[in-house]
Amino acid sequence: MYKVRRGILVKFKKIGIPVTTAALSLGLLASVASAQTPVGGQAEKILIQVASTEAQVAKEDLIKKLKELFPNKFDFLSNNDFYMSSGQEYPWDDTIRYNLNFNKNIKGKYVYGSITFAGDNLEVENFYFQPINQSDALFPAKVTEDEAKQIALNFIKKFPNSNEYKLITNDSNYYYLYGNQLLTEPIRYAFTFAKTHSDVKVADQQINVTVLGNGEITDFYRNTTAQKSTFDEKGQLKLQADVLKKIKDNLSVQLQYQINYDYLSGERTVQLVYNPTSQFSGVHALSGNWFTADGISQSLPARKTVEPIVNQKLSPRQPGITTEQAKTIANDLLKIDSEDVKLTIHSVEETTNYNGKEVIMINYSYEYKNGGYGTSIEIDKATGELIQYHNLKNEVLTETKKEEDTKATLSKAEALSKATAFLREWVPSYLNQYAKPINEPYYDKQRGVYNFTFPRIVNGIAVTGDDINVSITDKGEVTNLYVNDQNIDEWPSTEGILSVNEATDRFKESMNLELLYTKQNEEEKHYSLVYVPTYNEQQISSLDATTGEWASLFGKKETSTVTHPTAEKELNYLIEKNILEVKDSSTFNANSAITKGEAIKVLVKSLTYFYEGMYPQQEETTQTFENIGPDHPYFGVIERAVAIGILDASNDTFNPEAKLTREELAVWYIRALGLEQAAKHKDIYKVNVKDAADVTNTGHVALAVALELLPTENDLFSPKKEVSYADIAVSTIRLAHKVNESGRELQYY
Repeated sequence: MYKVRRGILVKFKKIGIPVTTAALSLGLLASVASAQTPVGGQAEKILIQVASTEAQVAKEDLIKKLKELFPNKFDFLSNNDFYMSSGQEYPWDDTIRYNLNFNKNIKGKYVYGSITFAGDNLEVENFYFQPINQSDALFPAKVTEDEAKQIALNFIKKFPNSNEYKLITNDSNYYYLYGNQLLTEPIRYAFTFAKTHSDVKVADQQINVTVLGNGEITDFYRNTTAQKSTFDEKGQLKLQADVLKKIKDNLSVQLQYQINYDYLSGERTVQLVYNPTSQFSGVHALSGNWFTADGISQSLPARKTVEPIVNQKLSPRQPGITTEQAKTIANDLLKIDSEDVKLTIHSVEETTNYNGKEVIMINYSYEYKNGGYGTSIEIDKATGELIQYHNLKNEVLTETKKEEDTKATLSKAEALSKATAFLREWVPSYLNQYAKPINEPYYDKQRGVYNFTFPRIVNGIAVTGDDINVSITDKGEVTNLYVNDQNIDEWPSTEGILSVNEATDRFKESMNLELLYTKQNEEEKHYSLVYVPTYNEQQISSLDATTGEWASLFGKKETSTVTHPTAEKELNYLIEKNILEVKDSSTFNANSAITKGEAIKVLVKSLTYFYEGMYPQQEETTQTFENIGPDHPYFGVIERAVAIGILDASNDTFNPEAKLTREELAVWYIRALGLEQAAKHKDIYKVNVKDAADVTNTGHVALAVALELLPTENDLFSPKKEVSYADIAVSTIRLAHKVNESGRELQYY
């Protein structure tokens, strides 16, 4: 079995899971400046199979536990519908886990789920369930968010020590991988419960519960530790006021360029922001000393200045490299010291990467007796330099049971020196544009990997979102390289921005403290009591240096709301889910006629996930209409509408500015339901309305009326009447319910 790895830049705002306080815990994200995703990422949790002789749990035991947790919910499944995996454990945790899965076809629809039990008491660690019928969870949902919250609270009470978990009321809800949430998918309410000790939140232990809009619990995840931990006693805490004064007296901020990427349009924008420096994460609540990346310290670590890796531009490694030369480089770089493993270069191709840079991409794999690994590397075509690389050798040698490296462990400084030397060898011409790390590296102790971030420098200012990431083992081997070189034409001027003193005062004014139990790293067993500064009620905040406004960490914009006598809820739901765009709610008129371009955009984004930005290695899309080329703002949605059969590709042109009529909308809706062929037999249909003679597409209109997608008024269909924004908001939600009931899958089309 091949395991494919791809170098992908991860952004928090694109992850379709709840973003929680624990994700922002100390040691991981001390400031926005350090909120870079290392290429190596967090430790990969590799499960180890336990010998069957050690596993003493029967499938029936797990089924019994599941049904105790969810009485009567899974009575429709027999024991034969369940599949159990034998015991598994993590390398650093000897707790044995058992997985129970089910997958059953019921009247042509699949119901499936999985649940993991951990430890001798078979406590539930995570649960996932995909019910067959979710129609009553679609908008408008059967249960409100408050009702769903109570369902989650009642569910938590079923677990041991549930009184130790507190609902995080200011926690962010779902962030979606795509820019829009589909109307055909259920509403999901996500709740996070933080574990407490002595009534203080434990930063890295929590429970996540997801409740569908129909009240069903479909996701549960408990992020806890099985190892016995010790905690600071809460008795002699430093006074919060004294700690707050200490942090304010020592607070320093740094001006940075922050690159924001709009995943809907692919557009990059740059803003000047102030962020706190990352000298400390907080203050130890017992000693009053600084809590830093290197431990508890009496003295405040020195603030790092922005210093270039090299002062003068170095020559490119191999200018104007050819594909053959790139292949030779790849063979030399990727060769592996094992007779049991075969390196195969599958393809070498010229392409344009995520950042618009011309690169040579080499796809390769390591193959061995029981499987293999595959990924790709990228070489800058203009300079011959390596700009994306993931070293699979360690994974492969571990799989093939090669002897472990016995070299001495490198210190942080030694690892940084090795990483810098690697950059000088493989990425020389970039280095005068990038700075030495200004934030402490993340050290993955389990894997023995340091993750360094070298930020870009522009006008002497560090850039967030344009950096070189290097991961290197404590044995000195580079495991990852990613040069995130952004193509930015204009950088904002510093003229007229807030001064450092003004920005510092703003941070001080908005500062508060949160008391947390936190560990120095994942392997640590002791939790320290730490006062963590928050700014603008967030652990991570940026201040726009130009406007003086607080900037959102996740780039999440507040959605506008509109008013309407009959369609207000529907309109605002579409706006909230990024299906309908309203630029100015104060001038928006929901009763005005919608254009075909805007209507097709609403329809496509209601039914399919849509990503208007450029994918890496995105293939060219065929142009259907003569007047709608790739540069047209509606090109993406129009081509998607053609692909799923909503628009007729036989026409030469499409006028996105024309107003949409009710009959045209009826045709689109019936095509979206996959009923085009049935509707074409218009002779078998009769439209029982007074203005039937005005209807051209009899079959489509008859079906749209019968399905109550576009109901009549005063026994009139009004086929030539223009469709308003309010009309399409209400009727598209009706359509979404019909698509969901039909089982037609358009979301990933």
